[in-house]
Amino acid sequence: MYLKTILCAFIVLNSLVESAREERPKSLDQKVQQLNDLYQKKFLVKFNGPKFKEFVKSPPRNYSVIIMFTAMASHRQCSICGHASDEFIIVANSYRYSHRLTESPLYFGIVDFDEGADIFQMLRINTAPVFMHFPAKGKPKPLDTMDIQRVGFASEMIAKWIQERTDVQIRIFRPPNYSSTLALSVLFAICSSFLYVRRNNMEMFFNKNLWGVFSVLFCLNMISGQMWNHIRGPPLMHRNQQGIITYIHNSSQGQFIVETYIIIILSILFNILYGTVCGLKRGTSILH
Repeated sequence: MYLKTILCAFIVLNSLVESAREERPKSLDQKVQQLNDLYQKKFLVKFNGPKFKEFVKSPPRNYSVIIMFTAMASHRQCSICGHASDEFIIVANSYRYSHRLTESPLYFGIVDFDEGADIFQMLRINTAPVFMHFPAKGKPKPLDTMDIQRVGFASEMIAKWIQERTDVQIRIFRPPNYSSTLALSVLFAICSSFLYVRRNNMEMFFNKNLWGVFSVLFCLNMISGQMWNHIRGPPLMHRNQQGIITYIHNSSQGQFIVETYIIIILSILFNILYGTVCGLKRGTSILH
């Protein structure tokens, strides 16, 4: 009986010591080592509530963290989160290839709403995606949140924003896109076949009207909103903090992709209406 009492007391004391050891805050070296281990397994660290508080919010910390807050689940209906995640992965992968952690201690992480809803509530984030920079010292400032409404979320824009906040320059390495090469090859084959068929009749290529139409179409394409979308990579649309979806950008410095399509449709309808009205007036004048 006495032996059982001593054994039970030893077990209880051991459990108390282990729990006290776990509750003790980790040193900087321990946190960096664990982050490096996670980074070696996967260059994009997934944070939940406990990991976020331990590695991002709690001191000591001599490293910066770039985190993307997203909602990837299909029932969340975040239409742009997948594309934003792809661009963010390109940035994180490019940093991994071009930098060492000892040179610039910078980590990339992701927080999904379904795995870290408490983090969203803590930071008062009501929309997704959101890119935030958590500096090594101090709290995040307003500029530590990337303004994707103004600059979009293309990987080049994310890298530029990171350089502004951390002085770390990231050279973007995009994976090869063979679809564009295939499309150009098919287009070249079609043009070559057409030229071969028309080799005895090349008068159409000296038609000034045809070249004029091509020139106008090329100029319209270069100055169109679609070309701006291709360069800046803006989101399709935006959901504000109240959950309301906006299709028109509230700034003259930016636009959404769906806004371009709205303008295109309105322009087509206006031209059809204008042509119809002009045609009716011309027909009336001819009759009289």
